[in-house]
Amino acid sequence: MTSTSVGMRCPECAKQKTKVRTVATLTGTPQLTYALIAINVAVFIATAAAGGGTSGTSGSVYQNGALFGPLVADGEWWRIITAGFLHAGLLHIAFNMYFLYFLGTLLEPAIGKLRFGIIYFVSMIGGSFGALLLSPDAVTVGASGAVFGSMGAAILALRARGIDPMQSGLGITLLLNLGITFVIPGISIGGHLGGLFAGGLIGYLMFEVAERRGLPNRVVVGASVGFGVALAIVCVLIAQSAAPQF
Repeated sequence: MTSTSVGMRCPECAKQKTKVRTVATLTGTPQLTYALIAINVAVFIATAAAGGGTSGTSGSVYQNGALFGPLVADGEWWRIITAGFLHAGLLHIAFNMYFLYFLGTLLEPAIGKLRFGIIYFVSMIGGSFGALLLSPDAVTVGASGAVFGSMGAAILALRARGIDPMQSGLGITLLLNLGITFVIPGISIGGHLGGLFAGGLIGYLMFEVAERRGLPNRVVVGASVGFGVALAIVCVLIAQSAAPQF
C-alpha cells in the first residue's frame, strides 16, 4: 500500500490521476454572452464615430436605429430590435453590459446558447413593447429590457431548481433595479417592465412548465419564438394606433 494525501491506496491506484474539473469545464464558455457584449460595444463605437460622440444620442446610427413610435408606424419596424443595441452614454452601456455579463455567465452555461438567446431577444422585443405602450412618442434606446427579462428568467430558473432567488442575491438585485427605474427620471419604465414581463413569461414556459412536464425542446423553442414574433407584430400595431391620424 502507498501513503497518499487521501489515505492508503494500492500502488496501481496511487498512479492514477483524477482530472480536476472546474465550473468552466463543466458548463463551457458563455460565447453568446461575449458576442452580445461585443456587438453592443461595437455599435456604441460606431454611433460615436458617426457623429453621436460618447453621448450616443445623435448621428446617423442613432437616428436610424433608435425606437420611436411614429417611425415604427411608418414601416421602420427594425427599430424594435436595433434600439436594444444603442446606448445613451458611457454610463448607460457600462451598467447594461455589466449586468449582461453577470446574467449571461450565470444563465447561458446552465441552459445553453439557444434558450439564452431566445430569452434575450424576446425580452428585448418586450422592452420595445413596453416602451411603445407607455411612451410611444419618446425616443428609447438601450439593452435594459433584454437585461431585465434575462434577470426575470434567471430567477425562475433558480426557483425551478429549488434555489431561493432572495438568498442568491438575484431577487434583491431585481428589486433594487425596479426601485431605480421608478425613482430616477429619464429611465424608460415601459422598457424595463416590458422586458421583465417578456423574459419572465418565457422563463416560466421554459423552466416552470416545460422542464417539469417534460415537453420536447422543439416545442418550447417554437412557442417562445412564436411569442416573440407575435410581440413584435403587436409593437407595430401599437405604434400605428398611437400615430396621429390625418
